Amino acid sequence: MLMRPLPTPRSTVPGTIAGLGELFPGLGLTVAVAAIAMAIRALSGVETLSPLILSIIIGMVMGNLRQPPALCRPGMTFSLKRLLRLGIILLGLQITLSQLMSLGLPGLTVVTATLVTSFAAVMLAGHALGVDRRLTGLIAAGTSVCGASAVIAANAAVRGREEDVAYAVACVTIFGSLSMLSFPLLAAPLSLDAVSYGLWSGATIHEVAQVVAATFQAGTVAGQYGTIAKLARVMLLAPLVLMLALTLFRKPSGEKAGATPFPWFVIGFLLMVLVNSAASLPPALSHAASQTATFLLSCGLAAMGLQTQVRQLAARGLRPLALGAFGWLFISGFGYLMVKLTGF
Repeated sequence: MLMRPLPTPRSTVPGTIAGLGELFPGLGLTVAVAAIAMAIRALSGVETLSPLILSIIIGMVMGNLRQPPALCRPGMTFSLKRLLRLGIILLGLQITLSQLMSLGLPGLTVVTATLVTSFAAVMLAGHALGVDRRLTGLIAAGTSVCGASAVIAANAAVRGREEDVAYAVACVTIFGSLSMLSFPLLAAPLSLDAVSYGLWSGATIHEVAQVVAATFQAGTVAGQYGTIAKLARVMLLAPLVLMLALTLFRKPSGEKAGATPFPWFVIGFLLMVLVNSAASLPPALSHAASQTATFLLSCGLAAMGLQTQVRQLAARGLRPLALGAFGWLFISGFGYLMVKLTGF
């Protein structure tokens, strides 16, 4: 007599409708939050109003007023891990190698030296202040590279908790905003012309939108140099995350074999840079890729905000905030010194 085969358990069948259905509640929630954040930015007409920051704020408000039900967790996790990393990959389509080369060796030296030295200084200061090592790594990445995007990318290697990421994002947002408001007032007192001011701003201000806002106030030349210098820092995000995964935040050998995560998405990021450098993308496609990247990153940060409790942030105290302030002052001062030493 033929034996009837046993039914395959639903949980082991990849790509089933039931499996996808588990994602819908949480995924729909994060998409809705990201859409609201994008709409607020569009309706306000304020380009410096980052949907990434708005998403995490809206998510935190909603999550603290009423914690999302357990059925939302699979979809939120999907947004936090998959969509967020896809967004980082698409960031590569905003950069070309020719843009980086246009800075010349002195400009690239300013950007690279400022990034590396600032990252090291924040790590050392975090240890001296007694700030948790993982939170220190996230604040260091956000300060030295590109704000919120660097924080969430670096967390693939650092493996901090949601509240660590939220705290680090808050730090880089606060101090990047202070730079955006104060730097235009400092150009004349610091004897910076359009080129040197743009380079200084691009090498030190946290977020891309903040750099654009601060530099174009000083004219087109300053804005162009600031934007290119900032994109050069974004380009260095990939090697930084790889370095963190393979060295500073590598799991001890005594832990489970193969436990150290390799951030494969940074390879995708680099490939997108090469694609964008090899072929000139139509402006409409480039804009669509930029908007898609922003939306996907916003979904990930919305998920993070929904799962972050304010009381957990408050429990961290003021030391991480002091570390963020130190990083802000250090990168601003060291970046200015490098601009002057290289003759700009």
